[in-house]
Amino acid sequence: MNQRTYTGGCACGAIRYEATGEPIAELHCQCRHCQMRSGTGHSSYVVFAGVGAVTVTGEPRSWRIAGDSGNEKIHAFCQTCGTPTHVTFAANPEITAIHPGSLDDPTWFHPTLMTYGSRGLDWDRHDPELTVLEKGPPA
Repeated sequence: MNQRTYTGGCACGAIRYEATGEPIAELHCQCRHCQMRSGTGHSSYVVFAGVGAVTVTGEPRSWRIAGDSGNEKIHAFCQTCGTPTHVTFAANPEITAIHPGSLDDPTWFHPTLMTYGSRGLDWDRHDPELTVLEKGPPA
Protein backbone atom coordinates (compact mmCIF):
# COMPACT_ATOMS: atom_id res chain seq x y z
CA MET A 1 0.00 0.00 0.00
CA ASN A 2 1.32 3.44 -0.91
CA GLN A 3 1.45 5.93 1.91
CA ARG A 4 0.93 9.61 1.31
CA THR A 5 3.83 11.86 2.27
CA TYR A 6 2.79 15.18 3.78
CA THR A 7 5.38 17.93 3.28
CA GLY A 8 5.41 21.54 4.28
CA GLY A 9 7.15 24.23 6.22
CA CYS A 10 7.27 27.86 7.13
CA ALA A 11 6.66 30.84 4.84
CA CYS A 12 10.38 31.63 4.35
CA GLY A 13 11.51 28.02 3.85
CA ALA A 14 13.88 27.85 6.84
CA ILE A 15 11.78 25.09 8.48
CA ARG A 16 10.63 22.03 6.53
CA TYR A 17 8.86 18.89 7.67
CA GLU A 18 7.79 15.56 6.24
CA ALA A 19 5.18 13.16 7.60
CA THR A 20 4.52 9.77 6.08
CA GLY A 21 1.41 7.74 6.67
CA GLU A 22 -2.15 8.48 7.55
CA PRO A 23 -2.99 11.08 10.18
CA ILE A 24 -4.71 9.81 13.31
CA ALA A 25 -6.87 12.96 13.44
CA GLU A 26 -7.66 16.09 11.45
CA LEU A 27 -9.33 18.74 13.55
CA HIS A 28 -10.02 22.30 14.57
CA CYS A 29 -9.56 23.37 18.20
CA GLN A 30 -11.46 26.26 19.78
CA CYS A 31 -9.63 26.31 23.13
CA ARG A 32 -8.62 29.74 24.36
CA HIS A 33 -4.90 29.06 23.76
CA CYS A 34 -5.57 28.20 20.11
CA GLN A 35 -7.73 31.30 19.70
CA MET A 36 -5.03 33.55 21.12
CA ARG A 37 -2.17 31.91 19.24
CA SER A 38 -3.95 31.94 15.88
CA GLY A 39 -5.45 35.40 16.29
CA THR A 40 -8.83 34.01 15.23
CA GLY A 41 -11.49 31.61 16.53
CA HIS A 42 -9.58 28.33 16.33
CA SER A 43 -6.42 26.53 15.22
CA SER A 44 -6.33 23.56 12.86
CA TYR A 45 -4.21 20.41 13.04
CA VAL A 46 -3.27 17.27 11.13
CA VAL A 47 -2.10 14.82 13.81
CA PHE A 48 0.46 12.04 13.32
CA ALA A 49 1.54 9.35 15.78
CA GLY A 50 4.66 7.25 16.13
CA VAL A 51 8.37 7.69 16.70
CA GLY A 52 9.76 9.35 13.59
CA ALA A 53 6.32 9.90 12.02
CA VAL A 54 7.28 13.53 11.43
CA THR A 55 10.77 14.69 10.50
CA VAL A 56 11.61 18.38 10.90
CA THR A 57 14.60 20.11 9.33
CA GLY A 58 15.80 23.58 10.19
CA GLU A 59 15.97 25.23 13.59
CA PRO A 60 12.49 25.96 14.94
CA ARG A 61 12.00 27.92 18.15
CA SER A 62 9.39 26.78 20.62
CA TRP A 63 7.37 27.86 23.60
CA ARG A 64 5.44 25.80 26.12
CA ILE A 65 2.08 26.17 27.78
CA ALA A 66 0.10 23.83 30.02
CA GLY A 67 -3.21 22.61 28.61
CA ASP A 68 -6.30 21.89 30.67
CA SER A 69 -4.83 18.52 31.62
CA GLY A 70 -1.79 20.23 33.12
CA ASN A 71 0.45 18.65 30.47
CA GLU A 72 2.67 20.90 28.41
CA LYS A 73 2.07 21.58 24.74
CA ILE A 74 5.22 22.60 22.86
CA HIS A 75 4.47 25.03 20.04
CA ALA A 76 7.14 25.25 17.32
CA PHE A 77 7.58 28.15 14.92
CA CYS A 78 10.15 29.59 12.54
CA GLN A 79 12.47 32.00 14.30
CA THR A 80 12.91 33.96 11.05
CA CYS A 81 9.37 34.46 9.72
CA GLY A 82 7.29 33.45 12.76
CA THR A 83 5.18 30.84 10.96
CA PRO A 84 3.75 28.25 13.40
CA THR A 85 4.58 24.82 12.01
CA HIS A 86 3.79 22.11 14.55
CA VAL A 87 2.93 21.17 18.12
CA THR A 88 4.28 18.33 20.24
CA PHE A 89 3.25 17.16 23.69
CA ALA A 90 5.53 16.61 26.69
CA ALA A 91 3.31 13.79 28.03
CA ASN A 92 3.23 11.99 24.66
CA PRO A 93 6.27 12.86 22.51
CA GLU A 94 5.19 10.37 19.82
CA ILE A 95 2.36 12.72 18.78
CA THR A 96 3.01 15.63 16.40
CA ALA A 97 0.29 17.99 15.21
CA ILE A 98 1.02 19.94 12.03
CA HIS A 99 -0.72 23.16 11.07
CA PRO A 100 -2.43 22.39 7.74
CA GLY A 101 -1.93 25.92 6.44
CA SER A 102 1.80 25.14 6.39
CA LEU A 103 1.35 22.06 4.18
CA ASP A 104 2.69 22.27 0.64
CA ASP A 105 -0.77 21.06 -0.40
CA PRO A 106 -3.26 22.29 2.21
CA THR A 107 -6.13 20.75 0.22
CA TRP A 108 -5.15 17.41 1.83
CA PHE A 109 -6.64 18.66 5.11
CA HIS A 110 -10.11 17.18 5.76
CA PRO A 111 -11.19 17.92 9.34
CA THR A 112 -13.77 15.68 10.99
CA LEU A 113 -13.60 17.01 14.54
CA MET A 114 -13.86 20.22 16.56
CA THR A 115 -12.44 20.19 20.08
CA TYR A 116 -13.38 22.65 22.84
CA GLY A 117 -16.68 23.48 21.20
CA SER A 118 -17.78 24.89 24.57
CA ARG A 119 -15.30 27.72 24.04
CA GLY A 120 -16.30 28.47 20.46
CA LEU A 121 -17.00 32.07 19.55
CA ASP A 122 -20.30 32.94 17.86
CA TRP A 123 -18.49 34.51 14.92
CA ASP A 124 -16.29 31.43 14.31
CA ARG A 125 -18.68 29.29 12.26
CA HIS A 126 -17.77 25.69 11.44
CA ASP A 127 -19.03 22.89 9.25
CA PRO A 128 -22.13 21.42 10.94
CA GLU A 129 -20.99 17.95 9.82
CA LEU A 130 -18.02 18.05 12.21
CA THR A 131 -18.17 16.03 15.41
CA VAL A 132 -17.95 18.61 18.20
CA LEU A 133 -16.44 17.76 21.57
CA GLU A 134 -17.24 20.19 24.40
CA LYS A 135 -13.67 19.80 25.70
CA GLY A 136 -10.53 18.05 24.50
CA PRO A 137 -10.34 14.52 23.15
CA PRO A 138 -10.61 11.69 25.67
CA ALA A 139 -7.24 10.69 27.14
